[in-house]
Amino acid sequence: MNKSYKTTDMSVGHPIKIILIFAIPLLIGALFQQVYNVVDTMIAGHLIGEDAISAIGSTSALYALIVNLALGLNTGYSVLMSRAFGAKDINLLKRKIAFSFVFNILLGIILTVISLILLKPLLRMINVPDNIFNDSYKYIVIIIAFMLSTIIYNMFASILRALGNSRVPLYFLIISCMINLASDIILVKVFGAGVEGLAYATAIAQTISALLVGIYFFIKYKEYIPSKEHYSFDKKLTYDMLTLGLSYMALNCVVTLGSVFFQSAINSLGDKMITAWSSSRKAIGALMQPLSCLAAALATFTSQNYGARKIDRIKYGFKWVIIIELCASILFIGLGFLFGKDAIYLISGSTDEEILDNGYISIICHFVMYPPLAILFCVRNGMQALGHKIIPVSSSIGELIIKIIATYIVIPKVGFIGVCLTEPIIWLMFGIFVLIALLIEIKNKMILNNTI
Repeated sequence: MNKSYKTTDMSVGHPIKIILIFAIPLLIGALFQQVYNVVDTMIAGHLIGEDAISAIGSTSALYALIVNLALGLNTGYSVLMSRAFGAKDINLLKRKIAFSFVFNILLGIILTVISLILLKPLLRMINVPDNIFNDSYKYIVIIIAFMLSTIIYNMFASILRALGNSRVPLYFLIISCMINLASDIILVKVFGAGVEGLAYATAIAQTISALLVGIYFFIKYKEYIPSKEHYSFDKKLTYDMLTLGLSYMALNCVVTLGSVFFQSAINSLGDKMITAWSSSRKAIGALMQPLSCLAAALATFTSQNYGARKIDRIKYGFKWVIIIELCASILFIGLGFLFGKDAIYLISGSTDEEILDNGYISIICHFVMYPPLAILFCVRNGMQALGHKIIPVSSSIGELIIKIIATYIVIPKVGFIGVCLTEPIIWLMFGIFVLIALLIEIKNKMILNNTI
């Protein structure tokens, strides 16, 4: 640890111990967020009705696409800031933070304006059913109007994580979730605000968390605050930040664009299938988080050690994180088989057997493919942290192509089972693909040349 608890130098100490310590706050935060998301859906289902779950679920992929454009950039920026921190180049770190400030705010404003203008045509494009269209629009228009708050929170959280501090973003996330949950109950149960109440609760929580984490950074991290000279234009830095940031953005965008196409196919199957899918995704997402967070911790570890030029530590970290994730995946498969149907009932509040059975099928199909998903997470994050863009983006493009094929050819013919099988097949195919690419990379560069 450097300067008390504020930063962590991940280029020293036992690699797996450091990665796990860094990942634990990420995991707690992600699980806390998932628990909130589940409770949020339960509030919608139990206090408003199944149509509310459908209305929110029908827009989830669209919102993910819009936000991930900016979040992808921040992930790329965080990688480059981690490298500067690992190399102990504080001046370069400040310049990268300054770039992040400017570009995030500009992009957030532009995305918000464009998204609000195009929102109704986009909802029509993804086949939101007419009977829930108005509620879907009321929900998503409020969320998008406050998109800048989400972007600013994630910007500061990414900066703190680049410095090795994964705990403080967790604290503010917990505060945000508690505010969100309390606002949900007050606005929906007390004032009967419906789906609009859920949207306003989210917007309020996001705005408060963005303000708090920003204030915290400027008070506690004064030594990393950019000065006026750090905002000057630098062609090379701009190129480095944009190329890696856009690489991450492209990966996120391509993956979520595929989800938008995919969502349109799900929406065409009717309200019950939307509810079954939305409910199952909460459970799938909850147990996906440990895999995702450990991979994110690996990326920060890899970035800092890249800056410190400690190649053996990177190889060691890759190997053991993948082993840990595979073991966790096997455990999650067992949980899915044992408690999957109970989870669908708990989340949706529905007693409709069609919803419960289809939700359970979705859980099982996805859980059994968590092992290749774990590999996919680790290798994508790790290779991008090393600056390799082609393989991760190529796998994402392949995912997009398969989802488009499923949307227009497979799902219309076979129905909901096509929805359940598409993503697991993608995880299997591209988990194998990126693992082979990583092994080739290790052989050709890490071992033979001992350079990256």
